[in-house]
Amino acid sequence: MIKVVARFVLKEDKVNEFLDLTTELVEKSRKDPGCISYDLFQDVNDPTVCAFIETWEDQEALDNHMKAEHFIRIGSKLGGLTREKVVLNTYKQVK
Repeated sequence: MIKVVARFVLKEDKVNEFLDLTTELVEKSRKDPGCISYDLFQDVNDPTVCAFIETWEDQEALDNHMKAEHFIRIGSKLGGLTREKVVLNTYKQVK
């Protein structure tokens, strides 16, 4: 099992645009083969901080997701909405 945490720190005036863009990304990604969960969270103290927390069956499922049309199309728009570099951490389950 693979867990992904992708943290975005958004420009203050881009939060709503980010949330709008990511609606389709979340819906379609949840249907990708090997997706166990795919959720977007917003920091309760700072609404400009959002994180995708995803669970995938294996690395192959994650790799295929990252090649999917919806991921490439929508993901390419998200970087321009941030004020910091996106932090992406990938974890493997050990216990």
